Amino acid sequence: MKPPVPHRRWALAAATALALVVGGLAIPVTRAAEAATVGAGSYTTTPVGPLPSGCGAMSSNPRQFATANAPAGPIPTNDWWSSLLWKRTDCSFSEPLHAHPISYDTFGDGLGFSANSTPAISGTATGVGEFHYPYVQDIRVGVAGLAAPLVKVDGWTDWTVSPHWSDGTRTMRATIGHGLPFAYFQTTGGNAQISTAGSPDVWSNSGATIGFRVNGHDYVGFAPSGASWTVASGRISSTLAGRGYFSVALLPPTSSTAERASLAATYGQYAHAHVTGTQVSYAYNPATSGLTTTYAFTTTAREGSATQTVVSLYPHQWKSLSGSTAITPTYPSARGRMKVLTGVNQFRTAMKFQGILPELPAVGDGSGGDLSTLTGHLAATRANPMDQRGNDTYWTGKGLGRAARIAEIADQVNDTTTRDSALNAIRSTLTDWFTASSGKTDRVFYYDNNWGTLIGYPASYGSDQELNDHHFHYGYYIAAAATLAKFDPAWAATSRYGGMVDLLIRDANNYRRGDTQFPYLRDFDIYAGHDWASGHGSFGSGNNQESSSEGMNFASALIQWGQTTGDTAIRDAGVFLYTTQAAAIQEYWFDVSDQNFPAAFGHSTVGMVWGDGGAYATWFSAEPEMIQGINLLPVTGGHLYLGNNPAYVRTNYAELVRNNGGQPTVWQDILWQFQALGDPDAALANLRANPGYTPEEGESRAHTFHWIRNLAALGNVDTTVTGNHPLSAVFSRNGARTYVASNPTATPITVTFSNGTTLAVGAGKTATTGAHTWSGGNAAGGVPPTTPTDPPPTTTPPPTTTPPPTQGNPTRYLLPGGGLGAAGSAATTTVAAANGNHDGTPTNAQVFTATGLNLAYAGGQTAFDLFVDAGTAVGNGVQVRISYDLTGNGSWERVETLRYFATDPVTGYEHYTQNAGLSSATGTLGALSNGTVRVEVWSAIGNNPTTVGIGNQSVLRLPYS
Repeated sequence: MKPPVPHRRWALAAATALALVVGGLAIPVTRAAEAATVGAGSYTTTPVGPLPSGCGAMSSNPRQFATANAPAGPIPTNDWWSSLLWKRTDCSFSEPLHAHPISYDTFGDGLGFSANSTPAISGTATGVGEFHYPYVQDIRVGVAGLAAPLVKVDGWTDWTVSPHWSDGTRTMRATIGHGLPFAYFQTTGGNAQISTAGSPDVWSNSGATIGFRVNGHDYVGFAPSGASWTVASGRISSTLAGRGYFSVALLPPTSSTAERASLAATYGQYAHAHVTGTQVSYAYNPATSGLTTTYAFTTTAREGSATQTVVSLYPHQWKSLSGSTAITPTYPSARGRMKVLTGVNQFRTAMKFQGILPELPAVGDGSGGDLSTLTGHLAATRANPMDQRGNDTYWTGKGLGRAARIAEIADQVNDTTTRDSALNAIRSTLTDWFTASSGKTDRVFYYDNNWGTLIGYPASYGSDQELNDHHFHYGYYIAAAATLAKFDPAWAATSRYGGMVDLLIRDANNYRRGDTQFPYLRDFDIYAGHDWASGHGSFGSGNNQESSSEGMNFASALIQWGQTTGDTAIRDAGVFLYTTQAAAIQEYWFDVSDQNFPAAFGHSTVGMVWGDGGAYATWFSAEPEMIQGINLLPVTGGHLYLGNNPAYVRTNYAELVRNNGGQPTVWQDILWQFQALGDPDAALANLRANPGYTPEEGESRAHTFHWIRNLAALGNVDTTVTGNHPLSAVFSRNGARTYVASNPTATPITVTFSNGTTLAVGAGKTATTGAHTWSGGNAAGGVPPTTPTDPPPTTTPPPTTTPPPTQGNPTRYLLPGGGLGAAGSAATTTVAAANGNHDGTPTNAQVFTATGLNLAYAGGQTAFDLFVDAGTAVGNGVQVRISYDLTGNGSWERVETLRYFATDPVTGYEHYTQNAGLSSATGTLGALSNGTVRVEVWSAIGNNPTTVGIGNQSVLRLPYS
């Protein structure tokens, strides 16, 4: 399961051009922009690049699978049910819809149910591994004789959706949703019908209610009063007494017949109060740093007078439940145990917003030798503060994020030259992107009215055709704009460029209900408590997200932008997204309480969350540093939540070292900065011992040093005390607290903390008290010059590309030209079609070789991660053979042939790893002394070529040290 375009490849973005496909011929097309103004900024309403498309060639009508009853306005995307509306590979039905506690799937004759409680676990506890609760059908609910050619969407609310079937004679409308143990149905044209997997074990059939067990799961069907159910040939049916409505509920697992019957009776009280609407509301109280969230349900009584319902809560909800008591037993789910509330029409959670900072205060590197080190690093960035690796939305965003960190740090230590250089880079870049001048076709935003979305071009990682990752990309823009707004409030005014920032916010996660331009909270799953990355979500495992930390970058950017510009609606939306998702990340990405992942999974973290599980993996790499690091970057003052549990930070880092076979060798700065949130002294020692490390693509040496050095002085995040200002935080080291607050406005403020401590913060300054008394930064409102005030430094900035490995490096990438070495630029190679069966025999292989290797054998097996894509070809299978010449004398002492990997017929990379298993192996491994390693990749079966991603993608990990 993979996206047609991987969400992350961590390569320099290649230049792309819009192409019109006619008769198989790609004809380049560019169109001049037609600008719509927003203050001094503008966006284009004329397409300038690839657009989203649904099922069918170049289909761009997102409402083709919605009924006339569906809500007006922009359609939602990036949801748990998006494949129902945005069909990708099946023009008729959806992929499985993982609502929890039930998963659903759609078919021509009805709606399938799965209550699978047995995880499928693959991989190892030290390598790439996954757990999933895949869709395994128990029952299918429909109308007798129903044969709908497709399923449409008849409606949606905050966390429910209503699929609709019609074959011209019979119709069915269902309502399903997160947390709902009930599915509700309205039908015409025939009897209600429940088909079961095997013969149902009917344990109760009395009047309008039938209870039965399938695959060990208990269901109850509730027909209207006066109706009855009949059972024949594995099918349960009812005439519904001609009234056309019913509901089906999944019961929690029970330990006795009496308990099962009692639950069925309790649920029965609410069976005909059909849920017809859901809506979230939230309130942030700065005085208490409290966030209260209300999850409300609207019901329609099909019969009787009940207006309440039954709901189940995810761990991040029931652990913060306020004013209600959940009952037991509980539902198992891919997110852990779900607790039940009965007889409710709403519930509330109460959480503490712990606060964020634009940047850590310079309490440890504000003087002496450490200040000299920092200012030297800052000076090295002055000529190129963005160090931008590509021109697309994502890599531009990464560059903006780097420059924002540099500006904040330089301001604190009064390096105004470097600060102004960074601010100028931010201003000129944002102004360029926020201006759609005549004829402009790149570095421009386009608004698509059909999809209700704002797309930046050049796009990347499916942000255009699939609406992937908008919150990831745009969060960097908004955060950089917030930093610029502090120093240049005129630029950020609505009449200037602030309106364009607001458009980016509303596209990714619109905080305005009723907005006709964008859907409400596009990327944020309100009930699940976190973002989804894929726009269409068309995977068997549901939707997915890797980088929860880039989602948090977006949320923290809203807080900073709203606070700096005085827009409390944006600020409060940011607090809601940030606080809710921080809780969800602790549960579903980190499982800090060790309660939610299956016991046999063996990992303390996942790189990706799927609708039906999680994976210690990424779309782009099998490196442990990247699997764990993708949920840590970018490191900013908005990511202090990562340090809320210092003991878990140490657990997470220890797993990295274990799985990596030693300390990190890539993304070291990101991982050390994370380590500093749990063990800052160890992180500082690691940094000082490795001065030649290679910075991550969005990082700078200045920021890494500043972050780690100051955490070594501040200590750990202290979650027991909060401030009445959103830009505040508390740290504790050896029992001594440091209170920190930042004031981006032109008016002095006093921040009061929950233990009574007060802190005066000057205009445009960050201040501390407690263990440190320090204040830094310059007053807000001073607009820096538009060009640097002095020439670039004469010192050469440190290299930012990955250095070549030594001859003893066990990690090797498949490179253009047939080499095996350090990661290079993204590229591809083509493996010829098999046109026959070549299983086990390299034929027309692509060969990659490394020579002169001197390595000690560490035990274990060869590991690899090949990026392979056969496009839409059916029946292709690619195979790999890895050979070891231990002494370089031309004889192969060890040859490993892996089973071939059957590629799927969906465009986009898949991951072929050692988990495919050995087909054959000869010889034994031993020390490499001037040795040679060879990798051969070929097509074992299939009549079409296969593309292999190389350069910085396909990787080989040798079992050597």
